[in-house]
Amino acid sequence: MQKPKPILPKRLFWDVEFEKIDYDEKKRFVIERVFDRGDLPDITQARRYYGDEAIIEILTTARFLFEETTRFCASYFDVPIENFRCYREKQLRHPHSLY
Repeated sequence: MQKPKPILPKRLFWDVEFEKIDYDEKKRFVIERVFDRGDLPDITQARRYYGDEAIIEILTTARFLFEETTRFCASYFDVPIENFRCYREKQLRHPHSLY
């Protein structure tokens, strides 16, 4: 028996063919997009479909998430922010000089 696909809005996936998204094959893409650009109902749908363990694994190894997303996820899943790759690597990058 196959679990029902998450019910997500097309607005999150404006840049791909929404009807052709393979939610299992492209789970990293879907999870990162939902957490970066979705709202709480979208996050609930992703959690139902993928489970917290898979989501935490993907989010903590993501190369890029918005800073607000990283802080939200750290708090939401009670994971130290230092465990997020995108947070650690951001700390290593120097800001561009204005001159």
